Amino acid sequence: MVNRQKALLMTLIALLIYPNDIFGGAFPPEFADTIQNVTVSLGRDATFTCLVNHLGGYRVGWLKVDTKAIQAIHDHVITHNNRVSVSHRDHTTWNLHIKNVQEQDEGRYMCQINTDPMKSQTGMLSVVVPPDFIPEETSSDVMVREGGQVKLMCRARGVPPPSISWRREDGKNIIIRKPFAGNALNQKSHVTSVNEYHGEELRLMKISRNEMGVYLCIAINGVPPAVSKRISINVHFSPVIHVPNQLVGAPLDTDVVLECFVEASPKSINYWVKDNAMIISSQQHDVQTIEKSRFEVRMVLTIRNLQKDNVGTYKCVAKNSLGDVESSIRLYEISGPTKAQTAARPSVYDEEDETVYGSAEIEKIENKLLFVDNMINGYVEYPSVATSMPTVRIGKKRQTIGANSNADHRRRGSDLLIVLMLIIGHQKCQ
Repeated sequence: MVNRQKALLMTLIALLIYPNDIFGGAFPPEFADTIQNVTVSLGRDATFTCLVNHLGGYRVGWLKVDTKAIQAIHDHVITHNNRVSVSHRDHTTWNLHIKNVQEQDEGRYMCQINTDPMKSQTGMLSVVVPPDFIPEETSSDVMVREGGQVKLMCRARGVPPPSISWRREDGKNIIIRKPFAGNALNQKSHVTSVNEYHGEELRLMKISRNEMGVYLCIAINGVPPAVSKRISINVHFSPVIHVPNQLVGAPLDTDVVLECFVEASPKSINYWVKDNAMIISSQQHDVQTIEKSRFEVRMVLTIRNLQKDNVGTYKCVAKNSLGDVESSIRLYEISGPTKAQTAARPSVYDEEDETVYGSAEIEKIENKLLFVDNMINGYVEYPSVATSMPTVRIGKKRQTIGANSNADHRRRGSDLLIVLMLIIGHQKCQ
């Protein structure tokens, strides 16, 4: 009796779960939900899921609609594509898997139940492709003479079709020149400056040396990753030299710096010349070339411990394949304080607090000394105002007096002592 009750209970449970298998389709199969469309990037995996209720003894099949190629029936794969597989959970969830999706996999896929009439539903597989440049339709590096015209092309493929934009790698703006309506190319143009230019074709007219550099073609369609291509524009022109100071004066025994700025493309050969001889780095000369930009350099010539034979005309020379140019700098000697003048006058130097007296102040100091000296000799005399007086530096820390000056002061002291003794003796006699 107990076994009979158990058997009845199991039958009821089976009836509820698999009614079609037991009673031959009392409840016909139906789809529990629609198939979701799938969008996947090229090379990724895609899965379609078909939900079925009351499948019973019926079977689920998969079909690619556009080619009518059967992919699988129930749990058996029919297609020869080894990237396709199927799986299921119970009798309700049926999956079609496509690995490493390719562009040819795109299209509609049908999930069908072999009822009479057949029941089916479809889902769309969309394959998106990140952008990629078409090499034969994309420009490479170009060279143009200054003032010429450049046309850059950039085309890319992808799904959806990518958009193209241009930027400069150095972050500077792109200069767009367009002739006014009815004007020839060599006449005035409408000029705009943009940070980014959109379009497959970029035209640069009347190009200048400042527009030389790397331009980036960027392709993007919302599918990562975006791609970019570097296109270098080289603008060629003959050398040009700019000299800030063409006349330079300096005292002897000092260091002198001469400089020239050179612009050239392609890069020029740069050197210094004096008296038809090239100057190279040595103990007295230091030759340097400092790069300032892609087409500009600074030529620097340092002459150490200037001597008379260093005075003269120096030339900075620049040469490239398009031409050569030179510019002159005249170096001359200017007067400066000599060692003899420095030793002949008392001088005190303080780096922190320095007072400089000129010839007028020196005359006041000297007048005091001469007035005392002349009074002792019995008359007053002032020095001539035409006498040239060197500059004396007076500070707080230390006094430096030349040897000749010390002897003069000792001699004047002896003379003063003798005169004072004579005056005292004369008064006693009276």
